Amino acid sequence: MSDTDPVLRALAHPLRLRMLTLLWPGPMSAAELARELDISHALASQHLRRLDAVGLVELVEERMRRGGRERRYRTVHGSPLSDQTEGAPLLAETLAHTLRQRAARRAPHSAGVTVDAELWLDPETWDAARQRLADLAADLHEAARPPRTPGTVPIGLSMMAFRMRDEPSETRSEAELT
Repeated sequence: MSDTDPVLRALAHPLRLRMLTLLWPGPMSAAELARELDISHALASQHLRRLDAVGLVELVEERMRRGGRERRYRTVHGSPLSDQTEGAPLLAETLAHTLRQRAARRAPHSAGVTVDAELWLDPETWDAARQRLADLAADLHEAARPPRTPGTVPIGLSMMAFRMRDEPSETRSEAELT
């Protein structure tokens, strides 16, 4: 994995992916992230440094707090997640991990949307649908508020939609499947 793009490597860790989500609506410190994620301050700082090193977060505020300096970061908007093609399997694994965690936290009897599809579409339909999905994600991110803001509810959203290669999938015989 040493040849893997450093941005992709940073994105491919579930905690860092969650941090980016939490930092999207506004800045947070490592201490605030640690409390929200139920991890140590040291671990939150380590992951935050990694995100900062590859340019996925930016320092927006530095202030004195309890005799020390508190640094607050936010996600750099325009995340490159959608542009990762070589690392798609790695990102899919991270998203799957995150989705499993979020699904376990689903509110009982709450409305949601679940979709799994492998579809054949004409290119124009796909381009229009992809743009609508990107716009929807942008709208939701724009409406996001910091964690636990009064009057808000936590929402889980994991989405990966992409064009696949046009090649037949390998089929296995019935004997191999049993």
